[in-house]
Amino acid sequence: MRYIPYVNTKMGTKSVMRFSNGNTLPLTQRPFGMVSFCPQSDGSSRWLYTPDFPYIEGIRLTHQPSPWIGDYGTVLFTPQSDVIADTPSLAWSGYRISEAENRPDYLKVRFLRSECDFELTPTKRGCAIRLSSDSDKQLYFSLLPTQGNYTYTLDSEHGILYGTSDAHSQDDAKDFKMYFVLKLCPEELDTKNTIIGESYVHLALKTKKAQICVAISYISHEQAMLNLDREIDGRDFELLLNEAICDWEEHLGRIEIEAQHEEQMRTFYSCLYRTMLFPHTAYELDENEKPIHYSPCDGKIREGVRYTDSGAWDTYRTLYPLYTLICRDEYREIVEGFVNDYEEGGFLPRWPSIGEVGCMPSTLVDAVIAEAVTQKIIDEPLAKRALDGMLHHASTPSPEKRYGREGIVEYIKYGYVPCDLYKESVNLTLDFAYGDWCISQIAKNLGLDSIATEYEKRSMSYTHLFDSETGFMRGRATDGSLREGFDPLMWGGDYTEACAWQSTLAVQHDLDGLSVLLGGKEKLLSYLDKLFKAPPLYRVHGYGGEIHEMTEMASVDFGQCAISNQPSFHIPYIYAYLGETAKSEYWVGRICSELFKSTPDGYPGDEDNGSMSAWYILSCLGIYRMCPGKDEWIRIKPLVKSAKILGKQIF
Repeated sequence: MRYIPYVNTKMGTKSVMRFSNGNTLPLTQRPFGMVSFCPQSDGSSRWLYTPDFPYIEGIRLTHQPSPWIGDYGTVLFTPQSDVIADTPSLAWSGYRISEAENRPDYLKVRFLRSECDFELTPTKRGCAIRLSSDSDKQLYFSLLPTQGNYTYTLDSEHGILYGTSDAHSQDDAKDFKMYFVLKLCPEELDTKNTIIGESYVHLALKTKKAQICVAISYISHEQAMLNLDREIDGRDFELLLNEAICDWEEHLGRIEIEAQHEEQMRTFYSCLYRTMLFPHTAYELDENEKPIHYSPCDGKIREGVRYTDSGAWDTYRTLYPLYTLICRDEYREIVEGFVNDYEEGGFLPRWPSIGEVGCMPSTLVDAVIAEAVTQKIIDEPLAKRALDGMLHHASTPSPEKRYGREGIVEYIKYGYVPCDLYKESVNLTLDFAYGDWCISQIAKNLGLDSIATEYEKRSMSYTHLFDSETGFMRGRATDGSLREGFDPLMWGGDYTEACAWQSTLAVQHDLDGLSVLLGGKEKLLSYLDKLFKAPPLYRVHGYGGEIHEMTEMASVDFGQCAISNQPSFHIPYIYAYLGETAKSEYWVGRICSELFKSTPDGYPGDEDNGSMSAWYILSCLGIYRMCPGKDEWIRIKPLVKSAKILGKQIF
């Protein structure tokens, strides 16, 4: 059976800043590859692709994990003829959407302006491009600027173009450059008519058909050439395409399902594809096949692996539990990369782009590591190194807001993060408590009993914010008083991308304790019933204006269960945790059938690097990890007829 035909890479791409149906890009890349490629509709915006606009500026070499994060190390490939433009805004061309092909392994677009077919198939750190033109005019293969500064050097004798891009977005990345090389047959290059500008290149071609090989490196041009020689050189386009097909078929085939219907099959495998795009590989192999990587903390080249472009706040809840089933080797290496970041830069990563962005709060990498330890993904030496990093950010303030736990000194002093000193104080406190629980579990696993006891006690800090009068978690000031003017519908302020309704339930590690605070199991069940029945109203005061997550919650009728965002992912499953499995099945079934589909508007909110896709996949399989780091699956009736994982029938 082939799985690629069921994948729609455009799922979730019909999004704008004010409303997200996924905020995804139709990426052609290898699983966990170092580089991606996608059509660019309008490079002046981070929402650079629109699925229903019949124009294209070129094919973008990209690393963008989300429009909220931005891109780095990027350049645009555009075939041109006749009138040659130096910028994407002038080089754009019409194309027929229905004739274009966007697959994980293959991309094809016919640029109508230049009468040229552009085909691409990806490798781990580059791609092969095949051009075929019908025009009688001179054909150019242009590299156009997107962001940052560029350099270009042409070795016409060997048909090699050397380039660099220093573009990166909101992150901290010292002396970053992406080095890239393009190689084509020297006999096909028209050196006389080739144009090299400050930020662009127009490679003039003598033929109407050409194959161009591309490879990147974060280390040097020499390393980029080594990557190209290993992954591409000497193999024609069809052979490379077959390798990409086999790679994706193997990864997608790790879960085999019998679906209820065709659309479920398409949605399932479109989602599974999304779970294997990020994190991006960010290391390379030297001449001795040893892993090396660029380190953004000081710009040096260091030994070992590295991964980028994924935030733990989003992904710990669903993506990594899924990896325990189908991507254990990749998971181990990802954690090793995170630990390398700590040992090189002083803190475990929160949201690494090429460098640390830190755009979301807390250190939920704690949960990623705890899940890896309890599921025996990583060995004891690596677990000890990881625990060292966790203990560091759980006790030491960072000099920069983007690293570590903001408010950790006050959290240790008061038992909570004070709302008069820090924004998002409720979720900071709850996340720190959960992170402390994760530390305690790893310490137990390693036989470090005193650390386990200390951090298990600290994990109860969430209780300091519970207000028995209102039944919600509330912000508390340094003097012990609760914030005045409480409104459970107010987003932001003391809460992260949520209000009190969702945030009060962010105690995955101790739902039994939360139940006691609320007055018992029946009270927690009643809370859930009220949450789902409540109108999807919201107050914007905490943010000062509307954010898209509010709009998305209100656009569907699931009450205060804002399944459009990660803080609500576990909420439908709490019923099953409390023994009311039928209610979990009802809500999960409705969410999956009504809010997910394999179309450009196919997600109920930001997909966020595989997190929402993994939620759908686990829900179809009838399992959910309520608390990553705890060896326990919540089980409900599967939504598919049958499933195999790595060839083993699970139902």
